[in-house]
Amino acid sequence: MAFGLRERVKEGEKDTRPTRFYSHRQETAVAKAVGGKTTANSGATDFSGKGDVLISGAYDESFLLECKTKVKNSDSISIKREWFAKNKAEAVFEGKAHQAVVFNFGPDAPYNENHYIIDEYLFLELLEYLKRKEK
Repeated sequence: MAFGLRERVKEGEKDTRPTRFYSHRQETAVAKAVGGKTTANSGATDFSGKGDVLISGAYDESFLLECKTKVKNSDSISIKREWFAKNKAEAVFEGKAHQAVVFNFGPDAPYNENHYIIDEYLFLELLEYLKRKEK
């Protein structure tokens, strides 16, 4: 199969694409949506950059995003506490003020809509911003 071509999986056949295929697709979509950059080879080694998507700018506007996706459409996903501890540590390492976990429920619409999990501090900042914006 040539690079850039999509292989269609027929009804009843098993999808043999690796998890990395779906992860890369989600990371690219998130980076495009937020104006960030994907981290090359993220998660592959301890020596590569941290996080899946980095948003640069002024310190208080900088983010490290960790993306999680499912390879099959699903109505639920398990959220792990360790994702947040690791993400916080990596955000400090990368010099980013904020971090979030981005997840979706699978590769196909409407399951592929991305959702962002942020901590309470950042949620309160967002709430305050929205209240000021309404005035």
